[in-house]
Parts: sequence; structure tokens; C-alpha cells
Amino acid sequence: MKIQSSRFERAAVKAEDEPKMDVPRIVFLGRSNVGKSSLINRLLGVKGLAKTSSRPGRTQTVNFYRVNEAWQIVDLPGYGYAKVPEAVRRTWAPMVEGFLVRSKESIALGVIVVDARRPPTELDAVMRDWLESKEIPYIVTATKADKMSGNKRKVAERVVKDWPGKYGVAPGLLASAETGTGTREIWREFERALEKSFSKRGAGQREH
Repeated sequence: MKIQSSRFERAAVKAEDEPKMDVPRIVFLGRSNVGKSSLINRLLGVKGLAKTSSRPGRTQTVNFYRVNEAWQIVDLPGYGYAKVPEAVRRTWAPMVEGFLVRSKESIALGVIVVDARRPPTELDAVMRDWLESKEIPYIVTATKADKMSGNKRKVAERVVKDWPGKYGVAPGLLASAETGTGTREIWREFERALEKSFSKRGAGQREH
């Protein structure tokens, strides 16, 4: 797929802040500081489009990016960082769950992002199981693979490969925003998911 345009569209905290659900969405989920924003920038080939920070928990809104004026990437707030203020942690679950429930029919693919240097956590498993329960297709990608080598990298690859469940549309894979490792495979899944979503939408429009 050729990226002809990509832009930041909107940041939302409440349902009324969200843009209209008029296009398929690819949704990024993951713990704080696993590199979701950096990976988005790498995939879209635009430095700084998704704001990154070394301070975990910085992303506290649902951020929408419009790609080719035809579909969206959605970056959800990172979860599970203990030093984020309690008030922020309390708002995270209803914000994210509410978005996922409202957007279920428009989500072409979920992207669970984990850190390759650490095994997926209980919170990661909760998110995976939630997507499974809603029958939302997803992939799992372990970032920061460039920071690993040798046996540690092989172990991480084995762990993440078998981690997706029934609705995981591909084996988990290693990726790196720094080197571009895994981005070709991620794009392949994007294209498959978007093709299905556009086809489904076209069929629905014809039925009406």
C-alpha cells in the first residue's frame, strides 16, 4: 500500500470528541512506554506525527490519524504504568473500553504492542482476551527488537509468536521502530484487514 497522505486528525477524551466513524480503523493498544507512537511514525514514514515521550503515560487521549483520507490509525492511551496519577488511571478503563465498544464495527484490526524485552503481562492478556471476546481480529507485535540479540531474541520471538489466540490473524512478530524490522509484515496484515473491511462496507452499502 502506498501512503499518499497521513495527518493527525483529532485527540479525544469523550465520545463526543471522536471523529465520525466513517472509515475503517486500525487500533493500537499496549502498555505505557512500549513504543506505540514510535511504531506508528515508522509505519507511516513521518517523524513526529504521533508524539513520543520518554515519560510513560504521556498519551492520555485517544489519538486519531487519517491515512490516505480513507482509513484511520487510532493510538489508545498506554495502560499499566503505576506512576501515572490515580485520577488518570481511573479514567483510562472507561475511556478505552467505551471507545472499543462504540467502534467495534469499524475496527478492521487491533494491534497489541508489547515490549520484546519482557514477557506479555497480565494486563496485556486482559486486552487480548477482551478482543477475543468481541471477535475483533488482531495482531501482536513486540517492539524494541533492535535492543536484543542472540538467544534472548530467539526466546522473545518464540514467546510472542504463539501468544495470539483464536482471533489473532497472524503469529506474533518482532518489530523495531528504530530499524524497521517487522514493518513489512505488519503492513501485510494492515492491507488484508483493510481489504476485508472495505469489502464488507461495500457489501453493506449495496444491501441498503
